Order: sequence, then structure tokens, then C-alpha cells
Amino acid sequence: MENTQTENQRLSKVMAQAGVASRRHCEDIIFEGRVTLNGEVVLLPQTMVSASDTIEIDGKPLPVKEEKVYYLLNKPRGYLCSNSAARNLKIVIDLFKNTPHRLFTVGRLDKETTGLLIVTNDGHFSQQVIHPSSDIEKEYLAKVNHPISQMHLQTIRRGTEVEGTYVRPQEVEKIDDTTVRVVVKEGKKREVRILIQNTGLSVTHLSRTRIGQLSLEDLSEGKWRIMTEHDKQQIFAKGL
Repeated sequence: MENTQTENQRLSKVMAQAGVASRRHCEDIIFEGRVTLNGEVVLLPQTMVSASDTIEIDGKPLPVKEEKVYYLLNKPRGYLCSNSAARNLKIVIDLFKNTPHRLFTVGRLDKETTGLLIVTNDGHFSQQVIHPSSDIEKEYLAKVNHPISQMHLQTIRRGTEVEGTYVRPQEVEKIDDTTVRVVVKEGKKREVRILIQNTGLSVTHLSRTRIGQLSLEDLSEGKWRIMTEHDKQQIFAKGL
């Protein structure tokens, strides 16, 4: 099927706008050789395409551009942020079975982490949220297995190496004897868990409570709601 944009755009962006996946995942699909442009396999996400081009993924036409939807979910424990389940594991998208759109998560929370997660079919929006240039804070509450000392807090604040990059949290605050609030920006895989485990403590429960200035408020675990325009603006808003 021919795509419908009026100006030449990057292939990965066009795929994301059509709701295939996030921009980053669309790039992976292209790298894997699964995309053809006018019948020829294309391997470069930055390839420019026009409205007259025919794009296919795995031999199927690019989906017609669909209505963009945005959901705020309080992710429950035990669910994977993936679009395909392996070995009958539960995935976040299972919680949206009654919605007609092809959805994906904006970034990821690991299987055992609960809390604020955005689910959408808007790849461009997803890229804006997760890209480092957006400089968006993510706040977590972590319960640990032993009382938290000042030494533990200092070690967390010093940071550690995660995925080959040395990261330091923006804020670290002790809430009670076994609960610590950690604010980060990098968004590296399992970053908060690694920062805490670097102190010798073990995380017994981890929940994300805020992205930018958007918080869960009273949304119960496992529940979701449609995001408002104000919600979306709050993601990019800076704190006082």
C-alpha cells in the first residue's frame, strides 16, 4: 500500500507514524532486512521515501496511518514490555486486548517493576519521550531488604557504570528505613536496580511513580486510562 505523507520523510519515521512500532524498533526491523521499498530490500532507516513509494514489511503492505492513541498504565508486576510473548509469559499489551490499535510501550520497565508506563501507537511521540535530548526525569520508589544508611545513600548518589556508561542519579532521598526515592534521566536498562544493588542492598520492590511532571496519582496497579493533552504536556514540563 502506498503511504500517504505529503513530503519526503525517513523510512523509519514513516513506519513509526503508521503505528508499526517505536522509531527505534522500526530501525531494528529495517536492519533485519524485513522491509522492501518498491520491491527492493532496504537496510537504511534514513532512506527517504515519498507518497508514491510502496513499502512492505515481511511481504505485507505498510498499515494505513491510524488514529493516534495514548494510554497511561500502572504496570503490574510480572508483565513484560514486549510485543510478543515467549514461553507463554504475560506481556503489557495483553492488558489492552479490547483496543483495536497496534500498541507498544514507550520505553520499558523490567518484568518485576511496577508503575507508570505509557502505551501508544505513535512512534514519533515515543521517540520524543525516550530520546536523551528531551532531558526527562523518571522517578522511582524502591523498597530494599535492609535499613538504609547514609553510606548507602552516598554510594547511590556517586553513581555507577550501566551499559558502558557512568550514570549518576539526579536525586536520592530516604523515605523511610527501607524505602528510597531515586530520580534518573538516562533511562539505561535496570539502571535504578543496579544503582541500589551497587550498595550491597537488594531491591524487593521497585515502582516508577513519575515521568517528567506526569505522575500516577490514584491509578491502581494493573489499571489504565486514556491520556489527555495536559498529561502529554506534563511529560515534557520541567519542575520548579
